[in-house]
Amino acid sequence: MKEILAIMLGGGLGATSRHGVNVFVHRFNVGNLPVGTITVNMVGCFFIGLCGALLEHYKVAAQYRLFVLTGFFGSFTTFSTFAREKAELLKVGDMKTVMVYALTSNILGVLLVFAGYLVAQYLIESVG
Repeated sequence: MKEILAIMLGGGLGATSRHGVNVFVHRFNVGNLPVGTITVNMVGCFFIGLCGALLEHYKVAAQYRLFVLTGFFGSFTTFSTFAREKAELLKVGDMKTVMVYALTSNILGVLLVFAGYLVAQYLIESVG
């Protein structure tokens, strides 16, 4: 039960932090580039690597690792988790899995977002 509560609390803080960073960064954004999302993703990537390594090195209890890595960074940005998983595969030399994971997630992910958009458009037009 402690683990679930840790994830929930971390998730709430991570999502709130993501929103705060987005609002802050968009004040300075000019153009269509989603700078807030890029900022969140890159900051999240750096800190999930830093925190993950420190938590592992100091053998921090599972509920605290879940709070930080799964809860906070999982809701702050799932991109950081995606990057960390690829880095873990690189550490063990599994380049083939890294490439399959990266290409599948990026290419298929974008195609599925677009497919969802097309289905939504079709449904909207069908209903009238």
